This record gives sequence, structure tokens and C-alpha cells, in this order.
Amino acid sequence: MKQWYEALFENYANKYEKEPFTKGTIGECDFIEKEIGFNKDLKILDIGCGTGRHSIELAKRG
Repeated sequence: MKQWYEALFENYANKYEKEPFTKGTIGECDFIEKEIGFNKDLKILDIGCGTGRHSIELAKRG
């Protein structure tokens, strides 16, 4: 038998990515790059909660 938290979070990542607020990822990454004066020599460490959607988008950008 699964623990309660295993059942609760079993498909959480898939559900999370379908939430309306995740649709703003590209704009949020644009904002991050602008605010930190991003250049390709910088390294960004994403420590937080979620599925890594910002890390994935920023990695795509190089």
C-alpha cells in the first residue's frame, strides 16, 4: 500500500505543468535575463520547488 504522500504526488509534475500559471515561463525567463543583465558567461543555479521549468527554458537559451 502506498503512503498517503506517494498517492497524492504520484502524478503531480504532469498536473503542475498544465496549471495556467506555468504558461508564463518564457516571459518570466525574459524578465530574469533582463534583471540580471544576463550573458552567456554567467551560470544560474535554480534552487527551488517545481519541475525545473525555468531551468529548462534558460538552458534552451544557452
